[in-house]
Amino acid sequence: MKKRVLIVDDDPWIRRMVGSLLGRRGHEVQEATNGEHALQVAPSFDPHLVITDVMMDSMDGWTLVRSLRSRPQFNLVPVIFLTALNSEDDRILGFRLGADDYLAKPFRFEELDLRVAKVLRNVDRLRGALNADLAAPVQADGPTLTGDLARLGVSTVLTLLEMERKSGILVINHRPTGRVFFRNGRAVSALVETPEGPRDAEAIYAMLTWTSGSFSFNQLDVEMADSIDQSTTHLLMEGARRIDEGGKPPTH
Repeated sequence: MKKRVLIVDDDPWIRRMVGSLLGRRGHEVQEATNGEHALQVAPSFDPHLVITDVMMDSMDGWTLVRSLRSRPQFNLVPVIFLTALNSEDDRILGFRLGADDYLAKPFRFEELDLRVAKVLRNVDRLRGALNADLAAPVQADGPTLTGDLARLGVSTVLTLLEMERKSGILVINHRPTGRVFFRNGRAVSALVETPEGPRDAEAIYAMLTWTSGSFSFNQLDVEMADSIDQSTTHLLMEGARRIDEGGKPPTH
């Protein structure tokens, strides 16, 4: 199936060669020279996939991915990093920021072709499963949405619940357990269930660092006051900034 792919790299040869490869696969391609340029063209192009370098002038790939992941429109868009940065720390940072794959330069175009196909297949399956879950009627005896954090991160779950304007309780089982209360898609209260665990926005920042465990969402009316008083976008951007700077909130 034809997909829209945004290629972000300050090297015109890389853009041309990757674009040619994807074009032969029937995909529509849009080029951008850096992260800032990518954010300008992304809203109108609405990509299914972003392939980006890391080290670029004006705005690098790390900052680009943080910005994309903080915006509901792009939170589910997969990202593949193409970069000369190949240390273990660089890879870990890339995946923490929400990258779906990481390919070191120089790379073989055959390998990129396979990885693009794999990422797009996974996204199609995930979107289909999520659409089915979110469209399902409310069940009085069980959660309306469940999943594994290894497949679907906390930031993505928060964004989905905002987009669907859901009301209810999100339970994240991670050791300790976290709970987020939603009203009409907005997180209004949160806590980490330990004696001195963080609450509200600080609890959500802690949960954004969790990459293992499971989650479930139970749809119900939530009447409590909004003690967070921040948009999901603001929470995700601040959480990404803390992760990027290595200043993880305490999980107790």
